[in-house]
Amino acid sequence: MKRSAGLLLFRPSGQGFEVLLGHMGGPFFARRDAGAWTVPKGEYEPDEPAWDAARREFQEELGLPPPDGEAIDLGEVRQTNGKIVTVWAIEADLDPAAIVPGTFRMEWPPRSGRLQEFPELDRVAWFGPERAREVIVKAQVAFLDRLAEHSP
Repeated sequence: MKRSAGLLLFRPSGQGFEVLLGHMGGPFFARRDAGAWTVPKGEYEPDEPAWDAARREFQEELGLPPPDGEAIDLGEVRQTNGKIVTVWAIEADLDPAAIVPGTFRMEWPPRSGRLQEFPELDRVAWFGPERAREVIVKAQVAFLDRLAEHSP
């Protein structure tokens, strides 16, 4: 079973809070909005602590060091693909223009024999809770709900 870990940044706003989400890169998500945004996260091996993986993946996905601050454990969810995702929330501000996304390689177009490189996340943006619920991967809505329970 695959496991991923990530950090969900949040900041206070007039709507209570905003969260930082990344739009998944690559050709499968290029024209999608709903369900194509995610907590910055990545897979890890069983011998790596999830917290360490979450911080490492933040750096790899966004090209920026993970912020310091109190981490709120938002638990885990199982996505429709069976992957277990564990997330912590940290209050921090980040300029989306500052990201330098990591990349991955895949054969594209399919069966073409051509390897192309794509960004892990092709853009990053701040969302209020309602808009975030519309665009985030469906199973990850639970993280928004859990964060709302911790917000004043």
